[in-house]
Amino acid sequence: MRSWMNGKCGTMAILIFLCLTILNSQAQVLRDAGQIPRTAAREDWDTLQVPAHASFGHPFPPMKGELADFTREFVQLDYRPSDLVELYIMKPRGVEKPPVILYLYTYPSQTDRFRDDTFGKIATENGFAAVGFVSALTGYRFHDRPQRTWFISQLQESLGDSVHDVQIILNYLESRGDLDMSRVGMYGTGSGASIAIMAASVDPRIKALELFDPWGDWPQWLAGSKLVPADERKDYLKPEFLKTVENLEPVKWLPELKTQKVRLDFMNVDPITPPAARELMQMVAPKNADIVTYQSPEDFLQKVALKGTTFNWLKEQLDPKVSANHIQDEKLKGSPPESSR
Repeated sequence: MRSWMNGKCGTMAILIFLCLTILNSQAQVLRDAGQIPRTAAREDWDTLQVPAHASFGHPFPPMKGELADFTREFVQLDYRPSDLVELYIMKPRGVEKPPVILYLYTYPSQTDRFRDDTFGKIATENGFAAVGFVSALTGYRFHDRPQRTWFISQLQESLGDSVHDVQIILNYLESRGDLDMSRVGMYGTGSGASIAIMAASVDPRIKALELFDPWGDWPQWLAGSKLVPADERKDYLKPEFLKTVENLEPVKWLPELKTQKVRLDFMNVDPITPPAARELMQMVAPKNADIVTYQSPEDFLQKVALKGTTFNWLKEQLDPKVSANHIQDEKLKGSPPESSR
């Protein structure tokens, strides 16, 4: 009996080995042909720019929802092994090829807002498409890892993958043919704003940027941010750790931006980004940048959010008619629209 079992197990082991060998060979052929990327372990996070027309993999069939004012698609891109990138693509009804704005919120934000109908309605107002996604090692993208690791402990990977994501997502959007890719903007907050800075520095398709409280100046940020646990801080201030994010420094790339329109919004009481880091980013901002500061969250609510104009500046840079449309809408409504945040 034992001999028979040993023989059967041996045969199964050989079959499994042969199957794995065939699968690995097929995967290698696809990698060599450029159809799928190599593993994340081989991804060069020090290089911001991905190869021209980098593959976006083989998108899963999209799921589409129909709403009164806009449509919403859910698309999964599989260009990086074991790291599906989920996109929420919202398009206004009645607009053939709308300009598009990418939305990337700060860690640890997840995808909930992109499923919210109010967000979708506001983001697509005035004929704009909106594309929302989350950064690497955030939400559903954190898996199969030791719990002690997280966005900051793997900062080089978190930023590097996400900067590459933006460019590959733009490649995918360009391939669809239903969006005006000559008018692309990006709205980023916190870590998302940092990623937007670096992506825009190497991708001229991004014509306008709005950056809300970007993270940066890593030595000062890691030393003073309330997001960093006290018992981990010393590890992130070691020269070897700082060396890994030396080229992923928003302060380095911010003054180099050639983006046509740039706006930086700062909350003066933000506990995540230390004042010294915030001041340095304002100092090195490109000359064409608009810089706006808010004294408190309440100040922002009263001046922007409660008026429903959070995304209007960015939309105006891509389509100047937005400003006039909004003023006319306000007269017709007679009351402020709902908050966009």
